[in-house]
Amino acid sequence: MNELIPLMVIIPIACGLLLNLLHKKDRSIRILAIFVAIVLPIIPLLSNFGLHYFGGHAPLIDNSTLLGTLPSFISNSALAIFHPAITYSYQSLQKLFIFILGIVAFFAIFTSFNETKKVSGPYMFLMFMGTAAVTALLLSDDIFHMYIFFEIAALCQVGIILVSSTKGNYETALKYMILGSIGGPLLLLGIGFLLGAVGSVNITDIVYAIKHNLVNPFSQTFLIGFGLIFFGWLYASGLPPFHTIKSSIYSKALPHSAALLQSFTVITFIALGIVIFRIFSYLPFMKMVILIFSLITMILGVTMAIIQTDFRRIIGFLAVGELGYIGIGIGIGTTLSLTAGIFQAVNEILTTALLFIGFGTVFYLTKTSDMKKLGGLIAQNPKVAIMVLLGGFAMAGVPPFNGFQSKLMIVQSSLNAGFPEIAIIAVLISIITFMTFMKVFHSVYLKPKPQDLQVVNESIPTSTIFSIVILLIICLIIGLFPQLVTDNIYPFVARLI
Repeated sequence: MNELIPLMVIIPIACGLLLNLLHKKDRSIRILAIFVAIVLPIIPLLSNFGLHYFGGHAPLIDNSTLLGTLPSFISNSALAIFHPAITYSYQSLQKLFIFILGIVAFFAIFTSFNETKKVSGPYMFLMFMGTAAVTALLLSDDIFHMYIFFEIAALCQVGIILVSSTKGNYETALKYMILGSIGGPLLLLGIGFLLGAVGSVNITDIVYAIKHNLVNPFSQTFLIGFGLIFFGWLYASGLPPFHTIKSSIYSKALPHSAALLQSFTVITFIALGIVIFRIFSYLPFMKMVILIFSLITMILGVTMAIIQTDFRRIIGFLAVGELGYIGIGIGIGTTLSLTAGIFQAVNEILTTALLFIGFGTVFYLTKTSDMKKLGGLIAQNPKVAIMVLLGGFAMAGVPPFNGFQSKLMIVQSSLNAGFPEIAIIAVLISIITFMTFMKVFHSVYLKPKPQDLQVVNESIPTSTIFSIVILLIICLIIGLFPQLVTDNIYPFVARLI
């Protein structure tokens, strides 16, 4: 077993707990947080692919000595193949997303030290604990274990909103917790139905039982389980009817933490979406249901964004709408579409982080995100304004940036699968996204500066500018060389299908 695999979860948890204990010791918190934030994206690069069995409890078939001592009704049955312990699976997909998550976490933590007045140990704890929880979601091959860390990630998101000290943050956090008291238990109930039907919560075991006719996959138990888990997925990802609260979460967080929260959402969307695809892909209506909700998400995302006057809320709705492109890739279900959808997930994490941090400079300078009160800020720092503009191009799918490559692949996969309507909608939504972004950019940077607009901080922190520059460079490199990402996605998709 590769002992580095569990460290991807253990290290940020341990760091978060220690930072909480070091509360008010600013220098120690800064040093430890930055050091661990640097380590986070390095660990997945050093780790080898493989499985990690907690407690060393591998399936019986891997232990011939023990298997020979057991009765034949065990050694010759599926019990010998089933996983008795929590299993972490680390493959090319996990490597890619954990690395990207580590990059975004680093920038969020790095910029937070200069954009907030006080260094907060509990705040750092929430950011590291959320990162650990989402990493565990990616690694786990146990759906109940995924649920536990999903709840931890949700609580961390609520905590980050509570300590952000923005207007209306308490109300938004309370609403999210109330909705979580519905979505989370329903997800757990769906997992319980699968456990009752199969006798295991290991995802590989459940798939094996279905493929080898050990259970009836069309039974009411499985159908109810699908419905409940799918509903939990909608809540976790912020798809309709939860799109409004998810965008509110982003708008009530500080810009750097909003970038991290959005990466949590996208990775949760991918992790649970792949689980649903693996377990329930035999259902004839599963892909169509995902496609319908994905298209609704895209349309509602841009529609709600157009009518907003708060640029943080606009970016939040656009971020939610971009999830629809990922869902289309999963819903079509071909090798090309799944690769495109997962590629889009990587690009969304990067481009949205760039926009949250980039437009966050406006909030840092003026302490407002109301576009009616803003204008003329391109004179304040034209270089940052241009980089934010290019980040908007990346989100909208303008070449040569990364968003263009993944959205082009989604359009191609839609046409190849016989869904030209979806391809047309995807292109139209991308155009509307571009127009909406340009409206925001004009209102914030280009229109005349209001007489009563006060610039609270005269300069943007160097750490923030550094984060924007690096994220923009990454978006450009991936746009020019998409194989750097797709080569890590394709092997996973090939095994999945």
